[in-house]
Amino acid sequence: MSIFEIADQLLTLDPETTEPRDLPGRYGRVVASLEKLLLAVDTQSVVAGGWAVWKHGYSGRVTQDINIVVAQDAVDSLLRLADITGFQALEHRPGRWPKLKHKETSIEVDFIPEGGIPGIPSNLGPVPISHPGNYGGELGRLKCITLRGLIELKLGSYRAKDQADVVELLKQNWDQWPAIANSLAEVHPILAQRFAGCVAEARNEQE
Repeated sequence: MSIFEIADQLLTLDPETTEPRDLPGRYGRVVASLEKLLLAVDTQSVVAGGWAVWKHGYSGRVTQDINIVVAQDAVDSLLRLADITGFQALEHRPGRWPKLKHKETSIEVDFIPEGGIPGIPSNLGPVPISHPGNYGGELGRLKCITLRGLIELKLGSYRAKDQADVVELLKQNWDQWPAIANSLAEVHPILAQRFAGCVAEARNEQE
């Protein structure tokens, strides 16, 4: 199934009620395998990245990989048990975050590890990534990251496409921005400043 066919199927789904396991085609199969892996390690995780952006209302955002936030103390076990749950642990260079490849579908799963710093070396985020439990994670089930958590990660990375994602997310969740702004201000003033810029851009685009 091509990414265009996936996009067509997504148009028939309601993001608010769709869980990661309900994603169409091979993506749903990858999530099922991920849930088996997480259960084997007895750890929480949440889906972030493009699929979480879609989940929170930006229907035009489709991606070809899956990004998950993982607890730091579970990373080694997840890599060690990957093979028996249908994944291959990919080699990664020092300083890069781990990746898995789903053997059946060839879809890659990118780890976003607790304690990692989002961004690029020349522009790192102001705070480390939190435990997936703080982003809505549950044992035994792969959930999508909360909207506030997703925006925090996007503002930490703050690449051009992350800024664009935050602006589009704001347009779809406009009533939530004051609460998110207050929450981000408690995390770090840089995140609050970046968020204010995205709010202003979203407001301008809606006028």
